Amino acid sequence: MSPGRSVGDGRRCAGAQRGVTLIELVVAMCILGILAAVAIPSYISYTRTSNRTDATRTMTVDAQALERCYSQSFSYAGCTGPTGAAITGAAGSTTNGTSAQGYYTVAINLPTAQSYIITATPAKSPQTGDSSCASLTLNSQGTQGATSSGGANTTQTCWGST
Repeated sequence: MSPGRSVGDGRRCAGAQRGVTLIELVVAMCILGILAAVAIPSYISYTRTSNRTDATRTMTVDAQALERCYSQSFSYAGCTGPTGAAITGAAGSTTNGTSAQGYYTVAINLPTAQSYIITATPAKSPQTGDSSCASLTLNSQGTQGATSSGGANTTQTCWGST
């Protein structure tokens, strides 16, 4: 009987080799590489999309605070945010802050005492690589907007609505 052959009762003969061959290892590594090449970009895209809610939520909360202040004083100037911190100064000013999770820098601009524009721009990874939503905006009329890093209108992609 030659080495590596089974004996009739299922036992292996002395000298039988066990393990995987180099070819099997290379095939397994190729399959793993192909799976990683598909999965990693999909995962990064998914996390960027889900992290956009950090900007939209922060902008919506700031807009609600500004509207609450406006309903009491008929001016956005001098309003305070949800935490009691000053959001804005006088008309013509801009106040900067960060989103709740820190992925975005949020700027509140008051062109006049009766209007505002809230802008969110990516501040840290992975959002800094989000070229399709390089800037998100929300104004006092409730109009949502977004632009890509190339300047294209991407409101539908970034906000999920028009």
